[in-house]
Formats: sequence, C-alpha cells, structure tokens
Amino acid sequence: MSTSKIAPVLPEGAGYGVVVGIGFFFALVMAGISFIQNRYTKYSTKGSEEFNTASRSIKSGLIAAGIVSAWTWAATLLQSSTVAYEYGISGPFWSDAAGAVVQIFMFAVLACKVKQNAPRCHTFLEIIHRRYGKTTHLVFIFFALLTNVLVASQLLLGGSAVVTALTGMNVYAAVFLIPFGVCIYVVLGGLRATFLCDYTHTFIVMIIILYFMFSVYTSNALIGSPSAMFELLKEASIKRPVAGNIGGSYLTLKSNYGLIFGVIQLCSGMGTVFLDQGYWQRAIASRPTTAVRAYIMGGMAWFAIPFGFATTLGLAAVALTDNPAYPTYPNNMTSTQVSSGLSAPFAAVALLGKPGAIALLLTLFMAVTSSSSSELIAVSSILTFDVYKMYIKPHATPEELIRIAHIMICVFGVVMAVFACIWNAIGIDLGWLFLVMGLLIGGAVFPAAFAVTWKKQNKWGAICGCLSGLAAGLIAWLVEAKQYYGELTVATTGASYPTLAGNMAGVLTGLIVTVVISYIKPDDFDWEITRSFNAQSVSSTHPPTQVPAPKSVLPTIIDEEKEALEDAAVLEDPKRLNGALRVAVVSSTVLTLLMLIIIPIPMFLTHYIFSKGFFEEFFALFACAILPIYEAIGFFKDFYRDIMMGK
Repeated sequence: MSTSKIAPVLPEGAGYGVVVGIGFFFALVMAGISFIQNRYTKYSTKGSEEFNTASRSIKSGLIAAGIVSAWTWAATLLQSSTVAYEYGISGPFWSDAAGAVVQIFMFAVLACKVKQNAPRCHTFLEIIHRRYGKTTHLVFIFFALLTNVLVASQLLLGGSAVVTALTGMNVYAAVFLIPFGVCIYVVLGGLRATFLCDYTHTFIVMIIILYFMFSVYTSNALIGSPSAMFELLKEASIKRPVAGNIGGSYLTLKSNYGLIFGVIQLCSGMGTVFLDQGYWQRAIASRPTTAVRAYIMGGMAWFAIPFGFATTLGLAAVALTDNPAYPTYPNNMTSTQVSSGLSAPFAAVALLGKPGAIALLLTLFMAVTSSSSSELIAVSSILTFDVYKMYIKPHATPEELIRIAHIMICVFGVVMAVFACIWNAIGIDLGWLFLVMGLLIGGAVFPAAFAVTWKKQNKWGAICGCLSGLAAGLIAWLVEAKQYYGELTVATTGASYPTLAGNMAGVLTGLIVTVVISYIKPDDFDWEITRSFNAQSVSSTHPPTQVPAPKSVLPTIIDEEKEALEDAAVLEDPKRLNGALRVAVVSSTVLTLLMLIIIPIPMFLTHYIFSKGFFEEFFALFACAILPIYEAIGFFKDFYRDIMMGK
C-alpha cells in the first residue's frame, strides 16, 4: 500500500454528513437554547452586552467547561498524539503539562486582576487603549488578531486533514463547511449559549476518549491490556529506537526532543492563551467571585483530555505500526503523514476499523467546532468594540453593535477558512504551524500580562517589548535554520532547533525589553481609570425596567437579581477579591512547579525508564481511566448545580 495516499475507511458522504449535518443540528439546539433564555431569564441574546460578555454572570462550572472546550483544539489532540508517536510517553506529558495546562493556571491570576482592575471591559484591548492610547492599542490589535488567525486556521487545517484522510472528502470543501454551521449557532446564541454547546461538545469528546481508552487497555484484540501495551512499546523501542531518548525507549521522560517540544509548547501556549481574546472573554464573562476557581478547575480538567487521548491513540500507533491492521503496513508513516497529525486516525482505524474512524471523526469535529466558536466570538468582539466602536462610530447604539458583531462572526468564518486553504495550498501543515506560531506572537505575551497586573509598565515598554520580541523571534528562527541545516525550506524552518530558538528569543526578548524600559522610566498608573471604564454604557444597557413585570416573579429572575447585587457589591470594592487573588497566585505557582519541575525533572535527570509494574499500576490506570471519569463526574455536578438548579 502506498505510504503517501491511504484509501479512506469511510465513504465521502460520511464526511459531508458529519460536517454539515452535525453543524446544523447544533444550530437548531442553539436556537432552542436562545428561545428558552429569552423567555425565562432576564438576559436577552438581542442585547450587545449579553451577546458579547454573557452579562458577566457565568458561574464556575460553565466557565471551566468553556476553558476546556476552547483549549481542546483538533490541533491539540492531533499534535499530542503525534509527539507520543515520535517521542513516546514524554511527548504528551511535555505537550500537555508543560506546554499547555500551566498557562491556564497562570491565567487564573490575570482573570482575577481583570475583575479587580477592569471589571466592565469587553476585551483586554480596551484596557490597553485606556491605559496607553491609540498607538499601543493598534500594536496589540495586530498581535491579538494574528493569534486568532493562526489558531483558527490551525483548527481547520488539522480537522480538514483528518476528515479528508478518513472519508476522502475534498479538503477545501471541509475547510469551508466546518465553520459554516459554527457561524450560524454563534450568531444565534452569543457567548452564554455558546458555553452550553461547548459543554456538550466537551462531554461528547470525553465519552469517545473513554471509549478508545477502555478498548485499548481492556478489550481490544490487538492490545487489550496495559501489559500488552508495555510489551509492544518495549519491542518498538528495539525496532525503531527514538533518537534522543535514553536507550531509544518510548517508556521514559528522558527525551531530549520531547523536552525541546515542551519548551516550544510552553512559549507558544503562553501566546495562544495570553493573547487570545477567547480566554479573556471567559474571564470577563465570569462572576467576580468564581473566575479564579473556574480557571484552576478548567486547567485540571483539561489535562486529562489530550493526555488520555495521546497516551491511548498516539502510543497505540507506535505499538501497531508493524501490525497488518495498521493502514501504512508494511511501511512506516511518512514524515508528511506524521506532521499532518495522522497517527491518531491511523491508530483508531487499526484498532476498531470503521467504528473507530467514525468515533475519531466525531471527536475531532467536536473539538474543531467548539474551539472555533470561541475564536469567532473573540474576533467579533475585537472588531466590534476595538475597531468599529473605537475608531469608526464611537457612539454606536447597542443595536448597531450587535449587528456588527453578527457580521464580523461571518466575516471571520470566511477569513479563517481562506487562511487554512492558503496554508494547505503552499504546503504548510499542522505541525509546522504549531511549532512556528509562538515565535510570531511570543513578544507580546508579557507586555499583555503586565498591562493588567503591573502599574509601572509604561507605554514604550509595552510597544517595544512586542515589536522587539517579534523581530528577535524571526531572526533567531531563520538564522538557526540557515546555520544548522544550510538552507531555508519548509522542512528546515519547521525543525525543532530553529523553532526552539525563535520561540525562546521572542518570549524572553519581549519580557526583558518591556521590564528594562519600564524601569528606566516607570509609570504609576491609577487603576481607578480602568475600573470606571464602560460603567455608564454597561448600566445603560441593563436598566431596571428591562425585565417585564410578568417575568419578575420567576425563580430564575429572582436568583439572577440576587447574584447581580452580589456581583455589584464586589465590583464596588475590588479589595474583596484579594483573597481570590492570593488563591490564584499560590495555586498557579504550586501547580506549575508540580507540572514543570517536581514530577518530570527527577525522572529526566535519573534517566528513568518505566517498569512494567509502574506502567500498569499507575500510568495506565490513573491517566487513562480514573482521572477522565472523575473529571466527567465533576462536570456533571457543576452542570446540574449551575444550570439546572440555578445556583
């Protein structure tokens, strides 16, 4: 069988059925949710504040579900499985722990500071404008939109590659049809109802991942137990040793390239969290007293999804490469197939045939659409409030703002598809874009974080940090690729060492430059300026007479009014959030140290290779069964308490 072209397992119609059919199904669900919301709550999707910020009243359970959904990209699942295939166990650990989950813990601090220092903002860019003025605002708009374009096009690039590989569906048709249904349901429901669809998507993804886990580790004829997986990985380590791993083993955290990927992911992940309006939007939408808890809970819940997915399908791809059931047998996967993220789809097909292909197709479609909805409404908010309202029509009415928001959702849906098509046409795949993204946006990471946390950062420190970081990242990336490989090509610029150099140079240069310039001439910003921002416009969109008298006796309305009074009291006295801030700082510090140092570094330095007993009793059982089930139960509890009981 050719290694460059694998025959699709499913018919082409299955691809169109999933992409179009499920997309429109969720659009209908969203229409129903919006109808119920408008009828039985005081929050109307026809209001600009409700549409873009969910009236800043979402509780911790749905915020956590939204965080998990926004971070569970198809790219995350596919790339995590790819590095499991390439580096063994160390790949998904560094990819998901060091490279992704710690950023969510860190962002808990920013979420709390937003509630303290700019509780009525719509976007984090509004804070930039209020604090530093037009020039800095435009610089950060560039980096924010660049982040969203890169993330959104990655989602479609990875998702369309899998749909095409499994069904034979035209890749460009998949790229344009995937966001079509998402645009419809985001326009219908806005941010609040999108959270509910995010929850549904995430729950379905978790159920399917459990399906794969239990098949691989308990019943599948090709593997069927942790013991069999261990033996197959041990055998693979002899036949196809991993360069840079101690003993070439897939069963160790002592992986040089795995560690390099983890550092790249750490830099890149900081950019995609700190500069993505989608994460700020969840902080803005949350209730003041629950924002920190939501981000800590969301980070812990998220880790189980890609780690469980990768240690099931990514390692299964390694274990089954020499099995006749594997799609590329008797050959290994090509570098293009690996970089396109096809190790997980091939493993699913080898393990379960058509049912496995269908399950994986649903998983990735859910991951693509849920994270795409976050990107769509994030970009819509930026274009509505930071471009249209800020520079085109400052006195726009709420009705005009929501109309612009609807238009911009559809516009960005087309833009993200166009960019994905461009990457595909010029030969840029998911792996390349994933590794390069951080060096392009990394310079703005710390200037953005300091804008809401450090009153001494000045305007020029923020601007120069962003631009110098971008310049340093590009120079280090291209110079390293040229010197190390002797040429600049897609392959050389997407390799580990050039992208490592670029990512680290971008983030660290941005940090150093903004700190040095700010200390030369420190600012002394008064946070009361941003705390009062939008106070009049927000209150004017929620007058006391908005709720009709017949609705005012509904329990939902009564509870919402009580919560609104509680939130208003907290916003009037930001010091009441100091306790939450301390929790955010301590918990994010402890959890970050645990994920980056306490667990992996001793195993890395001691060159430890997992024993059969360790693999069976701890790794497979905890990571692949108990933790996801526990987290799923947690989501059920939060969903019931926060949605069904309204508490």
